[in-house]
Amino acid sequence: MWQRSVCVGLLALALGYLCLLGPQLPPSVLQHLSASLLGGLSRAGSLESRMVAAWQAAIVRPARGWGRVAVGVNACVDVVLSGVKLLEALGLKPGSGKNHDVLNSRQDLREAFTHFMEKGAAAERFFSDAESFHHIAQTASEHPGAQLYVGGNAALIGQKLAANPDLKILLCGPVGPKLHELLDDSVVVPPESMQERDEFHLILEYQAGEEWGQVKAPNANRFIFSHDLSNGALNMLEVFVSSLEEFQPDLVVLSGLHMMEGQSKEMRHRRLMEAVASISDIPTDIPIHLELASMTDQDFMSNIVHQQVFPLVNSIGLNEQELLFLTQSASGPHASLASWNGVPDVGAVSDILFWILKEHGKIADRASDLTRIHFHTLAYHILATVDGHWGNQVAAVAAGARAAGVQACATETIDTSKVFLKAPLEFVTSQIDAPSKISLNPDEPVVHWHREGISFHFTPVLVCKDPVRTVGLGDAISAEGLLYSEIYLQ
Repeated sequence: MWQRSVCVGLLALALGYLCLLGPQLPPSVLQHLSASLLGGLSRAGSLESRMVAAWQAAIVRPARGWGRVAVGVNACVDVVLSGVKLLEALGLKPGSGKNHDVLNSRQDLREAFTHFMEKGAAAERFFSDAESFHHIAQTASEHPGAQLYVGGNAALIGQKLAANPDLKILLCGPVGPKLHELLDDSVVVPPESMQERDEFHLILEYQAGEEWGQVKAPNANRFIFSHDLSNGALNMLEVFVSSLEEFQPDLVVLSGLHMMEGQSKEMRHRRLMEAVASISDIPTDIPIHLELASMTDQDFMSNIVHQQVFPLVNSIGLNEQELLFLTQSASGPHASLASWNGVPDVGAVSDILFWILKEHGKIADRASDLTRIHFHTLAYHILATVDGHWGNQVAAVAAGARAAGVQACATETIDTSKVFLKAPLEFVTSQIDAPSKISLNPDEPVVHWHREGISFHFTPVLVCKDPVRTVGLGDAISAEGLLYSEIYLQ
């Protein structure tokens, strides 16, 4: 660190001396030397500050942006608080962790929370006992540290996009009185989408290094659970699709399929078929982005991937847990991985993204519209696109990474003293094919490579040292990436 400080000081002295000599030097020489020295000063800055400066230069609006965006269909009120403090308030004691696909009791809640806290991984589960859940929800909402926010992927994406005054946003989902009060005034909610009671989701957060019994969290994250019947049945999907004709959106953002996992297998299959029929009714000239979320049923995910939903959408957004579960469910590359070991390997992630677009995307004459995937993990983001369909992706991936650093730290701009670089400085672009080896340059943090007609744009994320709020981060990232993306009309 001290070498950098000395370097900066010497460069500053040189620049001052140059100014004194200025009158005796030709203008062209003076300009060249000043630029060189200022470049040296810039290079002497921290990796983080250099990356932020490079992002700022790269983030430009697309030539043809969106004007009207329709978002649906999951919405709720998030009750956010410390997971450890809630479990203690419920009288639960630390113990060993165990994964549960569905939570049936407080004991299941304690075990599942412990399991994912130990991994530092995000997860979302359905709580089957309505009476027990409402008691837990009441305890949570009355806790002194609890905070109430807009919740649900669709509502969060709509709220994030509504911050842009040039956009008109339609939100369709089960919107109760508290949620309606929390939403931005500019968000349009169809009357048919309103309901008398809110759906509540409990967001149990933990910080990096936080301990509970023998468990220590490797990084900050959150565990989400609910007893949400409206979102679980996608009750507002048909209302959403029918509202599109009047609203006339340029872009549709769809989320909430994961909420159906709380339904019986028969109900889920029937509702998915109905959802596919409804989505098919959306005019093909309106691009659709699908935001995925945590799932546990491999057959359900396999149906979504293979013949149900993926061919109907143009773009998807997902994180590292969802990507690994997807490839495990559909027998893709690296499906034998039980979990990621620390920061997900860039080459392995790239292989899975390539496989999704190559096998299920719009390649050659395949009857699919899928041409874009926005992958986000704590340390980095990748945008993978089929060539010829999307533009401005350098700006889009940089904007998504910037949004992660801003929202996690709850600052208006990235404060480089509050973030750090966690991404690998060197990586390979594949673990299967002959890879390229890439070394990261902080002054050009968006890296681009090609693979058989598919483009990859990678950028690191500046990770917040003490995150204020992790929930909704993926939704904010996807929203920002979409905001700066441009789809080419075919």
